[in-house]
Amino acid sequence: MGAILASAQAGGLGKSHLAEPFEASQAQRERLAFLELRAFFTGELRRSDIESRFGIRPAASSRDLALYREIAPDNLEYDTASRCYRPAESFHPVFEFNPNRVLAWLLQGFGDGLDLGLKQAAPCEGPGQLTRPDLKVLGAITRSMCARRPVRITYLSLSSGAKRREIVPGALADNGLRWHVRAFDRERKRFSDFVLTRISKVQELGEAADEAELLAADEQWARMVDMELAPHPGIEHPKAIEADYAMEEGCLRIKARAALAGYVLRRWNVDASPDHRLDPAAHQLWLRNTQTLYGVESAALAPGYGEARQSAAKA
Repeated sequence: MGAILASAQAGGLGKSHLAEPFEASQAQRERLAFLELRAFFTGELRRSDIESRFGIRPAASSRDLALYREIAPDNLEYDTASRCYRPAESFHPVFEFNPNRVLAWLLQGFGDGLDLGLKQAAPCEGPGQLTRPDLKVLGAITRSMCARRPVRITYLSLSSGAKRREIVPGALADNGLRWHVRAFDRERKRFSDFVLTRISKVQELGEAADEAELLAADEQWARMVDMELAPHPGIEHPKAIEADYAMEEGCLRIKARAALAGYVLRRWNVDASPDHRLDPAAHQLWLRNTQTLYGVESAALAPGYGEARQSAAKA
């Protein structure tokens, strides 16, 4: 069936947790990895998921499932009512995945989510990620998200330390530096953001969430905000900024969810004050239509926006 997979890194799949190696071709190895990711992070797996992802026939997907269950017999349970496989309580991943790649896989769709270990075509580096979420926590969150069920978590807050909370996860969001869980907070009875790496424990609850707790009821998530970004008026040569962002007629028009708009503006250091009062050396972009942030809760994160509102209130 192909080369033997040892416990050392092979083909970028990461370390195998198995004591003994197993045989599989490169193509089948990728399908097994997808199978495991899909089952663990969504809470369900069907043969059709493998077939549609890789364009294989039912017989091939059946062989993949049979091999995986032979490799890890305690990982999957068959749900006869839903006609799908679900991760068992004793689930222990066969492969060790890179958390950042798993998050990218969740964000961009069900690709491989794997580092295939390919050589770079040209030297290229980036700032990288300093935070690495716990995959067990992430898996519990995404499974509850897909099943629309609440979870009980231990959350480490900067203001109150460790505290147990009941939330209904709705979506994952990347603010450029770290990942958040957009969820309904049952204690505060509102939708809030929870930093993924500050969740230390997750207990999945069997009950169904109320409709008012689901993402469809989150007005800040549903609302789209149109933002017009222009070179900061304090910049001497604005054409350089226009070139950086491929602006048309001196403006870059973007859309963002209201729940995320403040994160977007903060990530790109956009001066969101109506009178562009911030230092152009640190804020090369200015939000030209600041009125678009009216009623946007995340706007408090936007550089200059909160300060401008406080000044206006005092005047």
